[in-house]
Amino acid sequence: MDQFKSKIVRKLPDLLMNDWKNIFLSELGESYFESMQEKLSTIMQTEDVYPPQDAIFQAFNLCSFADTQVVIIGQDPYHGKGQAHGLCFSVPLGIPLPPSLRNIKKELHLDLDVFLTSQDGDLSQWAKQGVLMLNSILTVSDSKPGSHADLGWQQLTSLSIEKISEEKENVVFLLWGNYAQNLAKNIDADKHLLLCSSHPSPLSANRGGWFGNKPFSKTNDYLLAHQKAAIHWL
Repeated sequence: MDQFKSKIVRKLPDLLMNDWKNIFLSELGESYFESMQEKLSTIMQTEDVYPPQDAIFQAFNLCSFADTQVVIIGQDPYHGKGQAHGLCFSVPLGIPLPPSLRNIKKELHLDLDVFLTSQDGDLSQWAKQGVLMLNSILTVSDSKPGSHADLGWQQLTSLSIEKISEEKENVVFLLWGNYAQNLAKNIDADKHLLLCSSHPSPLSANRGGWFGNKPFSKTNDYLLAHQKAAIHWL
């Protein structure tokens, strides 16, 4: 049976592997979370859902709360087969780069003044260095962008942003586009750096505000200024 059309074999809380599980402990028993899990299980009976079940919490599992020093916020996962693997904007090795990710790579080249020899779209190495690559909505149905916007994911992901803001200091939040910038209200700008720009999607990027905004070098300058390790973006 297709893994996406089977019932959820493991409960969603069991998919969290590190200190985020304790951060979310109170939420995992809430009625909205139980309802979300039931709705998601029902959807999986008839539709392909991305990312694969074991990757739903990949952003958290690859970047613990303790290690988080940068946050990139996306909206919902890629809705094409094989693209989503639990990290916003990222795709698995061997998958062609979606338009937004191509523009991220272009800005990376312009910002750091380096020639990118690889067109690899897997950004897992960023997550492993402390970059929380978080979609506000963690699942999506095949070819239906925004289809899981009413499941309740935003309550959980907003909590994660609030907890980072409240309990950590000197974190860089990369808020690309209006959707991400609407979450700025959950972040204490006196304790953290908020870098806002247009979204890297072609429609937004070509209007201006994306290319030349230098998010990668600005992030590293801030981290180094606060005695933190710079991110190796390449």
